[in-house]
Amino acid sequence: MTAQDASADYTEPYQKKAFEIYRTAIGYRTAAGHGQVPALAGYLAGEFRAGGFPAEDVRILSQTIPGGDETASLVVRYRGDGSSGLDPILLLAHMDVVDALPEDWERDPFTLIEEDGYFFGRGTLDDKFGVTTLTATFLRLRASGWVPTRDLIIGFTGDEETGMLTTRGLVTTHRDLTDAEFALNADAGGGSVGRDGEGIAFHIQTSEKTYATFDLTVRNPGGHSSMPREDNAIYELAAALGRLEAFRFPVMTNESTLRYFVASARVTDGELGEAMQRFAEDPSDAGAAAVLARDPSNVGITRTTCVATMLGGGHAENALPQTATATVNCRIFPGVSVAEVEATLREVVSDERVEIRVRGIPTASAASELRDDVLSAVAAAVESRYPGTAIIPYMAPYGTDGREVRNAGIPTYGVMGLFMRDEEIFAHGLNERVPVRAFFGALEHWYTILNELAGH
Repeated sequence: MTAQDASADYTEPYQKKAFEIYRTAIGYRTAAGHGQVPALAGYLAGEFRAGGFPAEDVRILSQTIPGGDETASLVVRYRGDGSSGLDPILLLAHMDVVDALPEDWERDPFTLIEEDGYFFGRGTLDDKFGVTTLTATFLRLRASGWVPTRDLIIGFTGDEETGMLTTRGLVTTHRDLTDAEFALNADAGGGSVGRDGEGIAFHIQTSEKTYATFDLTVRNPGGHSSMPREDNAIYELAAALGRLEAFRFPVMTNESTLRYFVASARVTDGELGEAMQRFAEDPSDAGAAAVLARDPSNVGITRTTCVATMLGGGHAENALPQTATATVNCRIFPGVSVAEVEATLREVVSDERVEIRVRGIPTASAASELRDDVLSAVAAAVESRYPGTAIIPYMAPYGTDGREVRNAGIPTYGVMGLFMRDEEIFAHGLNERVPVRAFFGALEHWYTILNELAGH
């Protein structure tokens, strides 16, 4: 592995500016409840204005979200000459992070620390990586005098990790600022490398599952524990959860998932790779589906999943439980409604004493059909860094801003510029980190993609 591993090795002005922005952005504790997202948005807006973007093309959109927390989104328009005759491209990333407790970390999570060829800190991956690489690329292109053939629009959101209200606002209330032919998401997709540093695959996210959480509750008059009743809220809930544990939603596929398994089979050894190939050829192959269902990384790509994640019940050790509640989190396959899943849960539980209630208003979005221009631009960027690496479309079992943007009618593709080993990904966890070479490599990734899609 001969790539440069220290930030000091990257001396071009745009690289030094990117490092400065990254370091500064990590220093803002932009987790829910700390009110730092508007401050980060203000800092970034200042960098764009100083880099030559007109003030009217740099917009901070402040927002108060439920609970009273102040957040914001940032919209920056890079005006093109219109010579392509094409509509704009929207570029997504989010400024907020999942909180980190400094006492739990080996290093201060809100200070960018470089050590052993890695950048450590909360948000180094998710998603100040995306915020920084897009910002630095805009500034680099502007400084060079580059004029795109179509408008490019950055949309940085402020609550992706919680309610995505800023995301929804960007593509509804502020649609005049963000309307685009399609969007590229810097918070999804990305490449994986082996221990030898060679590229294995680059994934383009074309869809994601609907996130929906249900509460299953059993109520009971209760009583004294010395006088047990035949009915018991905890036992009834446990029986219902046992039925849910044994249930499997039906296998489903779409264009992205089938192409994912075809391409992944070529780079996956053993029984799992064989099952991927068989499943891609025949999704009704129950044996192949069973192998994939046993693999946590792939079960969600084959079907809707619902799993119990939290449990509570009773109020005293010497009293019969009056209530027992289980939280069940579902990741729903595109094209399946939340109402359908709720109906299925009722059938599986098969007990009228179990109340089922969905939390909030889950948002579903359809899959985005693959575009040749996006595929070609990504292939060029990947080939320049990791020649011969497979390009694989996929459906994410998690949620990003892309869900809201797709739901608003803008096709969205996750094409994050990160390449790293899968086992080193610690987004949302302790010691979140990114290889130094991966950070600077992502600058070239976005530079190539934007030139391919909006260059002369």
